[in-house]
Amino acid sequence: MIIKRREFLKTGSLATASLLLPNFLKAMAFPNSLERTAKVLVILQLSGGNDGLNTIVPMRNDIYFRERPTIAIDNALILTDEAGINPALPFFKTLFESGELAVLNNVGYPDPNKSHFRSMDIWHSASRSDEYLESGWIGRYLDEACYDCSHPTQALEVNDMLSLALKGKQKKAFAFRDPKKLYQTSREEYFNTIYQEHQQQHEEETVGYLYQTLGETINNADYIFEQSRAKRTAAAYPDSVLGKDLKTVASLIKSDINTQVYYLQIGSFDTHINQQQRQESLFHTINDAVQAFVEDLKKNGLFEDVMLMTFSEFGRRVAQNASRGTDHGTANQLFFVSGGLKKQGLLNVLPDLNQLNEGDLQYTEDFRKVYATLLKNWLRADADRILGWKNGIYDFV
Repeated sequence: MIIKRREFLKTGSLATASLLLPNFLKAMAFPNSLERTAKVLVILQLSGGNDGLNTIVPMRNDIYFRERPTIAIDNALILTDEAGINPALPFFKTLFESGELAVLNNVGYPDPNKSHFRSMDIWHSASRSDEYLESGWIGRYLDEACYDCSHPTQALEVNDMLSLALKGKQKKAFAFRDPKKLYQTSREEYFNTIYQEHQQQHEEETVGYLYQTLGETINNADYIFEQSRAKRTAAAYPDSVLGKDLKTVASLIKSDINTQVYYLQIGSFDTHINQQQRQESLFHTINDAVQAFVEDLKKNGLFEDVMLMTFSEFGRRVAQNASRGTDHGTANQLFFVSGGLKKQGLLNVLPDLNQLNEGDLQYTEDFRKVYATLLKNWLRADADRILGWKNGIYDFV
């Protein structure tokens, strides 16, 4: 039974998932229990370029209201004398008041790129704007954290496809949306047949790597599925994609799986037209899902060991456009939600709207310094080696 490249790629979800998995085919022997000794990082990507100025609102800034005559937020929830938060994020105000939210403003990088694809690649790979890397910062963390582990599930993406951020030089994370569906697909006779028969084949037209990762899928899908239902959360979550994804993450965090990094996405925040309605809808979804997630973790005594970070590939321009939206910009803010923060609230000043670069915000904080902080202080990893870049760390964790 010779399977050609085109036929293999048409085989559906398992073949897709297999492409995203680590690179060595081996039989897996999993222990019944793994003692949890590490922190967990959950990364929520706000795809499309979220408008930071309408997220953390400079309530007393005349320039903000002048440049946004119809889309400025005039009913922000008060955080400080100068700053408010979008009214669609009331739970984040609660987190702010309870010391469980930190906000870092003006985050970006030199010579910013306003292309969705290129800027996201830069954030995913932790590269310079003129540097092209084929591995991601979490993937390189996986290379370090799992160089000799028998179960390469220390980083997982709850998604249909794996992001560059989770692709290492030697290893790749595992992407899936539903552990049960992945498990059921991995048990299909067709995939097991081509996997078994390929072990005796060395045809030039076959794609060895695909078969290797297919075998990895078959050997890992049952482990992830069993862990996902071992201590399945009974908490109620919103019936949104993000709500379901965070419920899956919560169940895995409660289990004995060795995963330390979870990656999720929501979007699109590309609000060129009618921004207020689109952003408000997305924020409601995020607010409700994160609230269920945090409350679930707190009830189980896990919130101090879990950090949720949000980021977007860029912010938006200061001035609104003619379509009641905003166009691609530069710097933005990052949120950090955890019961284990050492510093809370606004970690630095709001963007300076008097000092723009051709209508765009100027960054003051390099995103790679954030990555270094999370790698070193939260995940206890070698940040310098993983990032290939050294410029200090923050002290909020």
